[in-house]
Amino acid sequence: MTENARELIVIGGGPAGYTAALYAARANLKPLVIEGFRWGGQLMITSDVENYPGYADGVLGPEMMQDFRRQAERFGAEFISDDVTRVDFSERPFRVYVGDEEYRGETVIVATGANARQLGLESEVALQGRGVSYCAVCDAAFFKDKTVVVVGGGDSAMEEATFLTKFATKVTVVHRRDDFRASKIMLGRARASEKIEFVTNAVVDEVLGKDGQVTGVRLRDVRTDETSEHDADGLFVAIGHDPNTKLFLDWLDHDQAGYLVTKPGSTDTNVEGVFAAGDVQDHVYRQAVTAAGSGTMAALDAERFLAAQEGHEMAALTAPREA
Repeated sequence: MTENARELIVIGGGPAGYTAALYAARANLKPLVIEGFRWGGQLMITSDVENYPGYADGVLGPEMMQDFRRQAERFGAEFISDDVTRVDFSERPFRVYVGDEEYRGETVIVATGANARQLGLESEVALQGRGVSYCAVCDAAFFKDKTVVVVGGGDSAMEEATFLTKFATKVTVVHRRDDFRASKIMLGRARASEKIEFVTNAVVDEVLGKDGQVTGVRLRDVRTDETSEHDADGLFVAIGHDPNTKLFLDWLDHDQAGYLVTKPGSTDTNVEGVFAAGDVQDHVYRQAVTAAGSGTMAALDAERFLAAQEGHEMAALTAPREA
């Protein structure tokens, strides 16, 4: 190993990054986790998490991320709570920069996640986790026998709205135009539901709340500027996600939306020794448990890559996997 270079640097502090750090630390790779100034990922704006295995009574999103972090730290992971500003993947050891500080790693796991696009309203931010959600699969069960609003016009919005009908008594889809980007089959499925109604040519002007809970939305007609208030127990924003990949686009293969592309059956990127895990390369599932799973894969891939390098100890590969 190159002098002064760490065996592994993990970039990102969500379920994928922390799980990768846990596995790497237990394999004695002594990972450095540059977790970001706002560590914890999207779980930090999630209130109750009831679908993660092992938390039978549910858990607050921030509390769960603290548990993840503490477990990785217990086995020797080191953390920097700041943002990576630049990377250089031209040669090994790779260079990762935090401002003027340079860190070198023989391998790097990119686990910077993705952010749900927001409406940009102060009231939306104030009520996140209190009726405002960005994931129906995560939160639909909290709205059993209640009414909800879904904002969006693409496949994701139609999928969210259709899923919500399993719990809510009424789902109102709000879209700024009267034509939809959603595929015909997804739109048709939503229109076929008796529980779903559509309000087109409208945007959410304000999220209404009382006692810290969503009570409705104020809609504005984009043609007339007239506003109207609609009662609702929840607001689901489904206008897309943006992967946090700007720093890596010049180095790593990515799709048109900016998600990193990994080789089938692995977390390998096009640069040997650089791996990608979690929502940064997954635009389909976007769950904490799938992110954690791919973080595990990335740590094992990095471990095996290092073990294959000349002069590297083989102890990592022979250590018990689940002990």
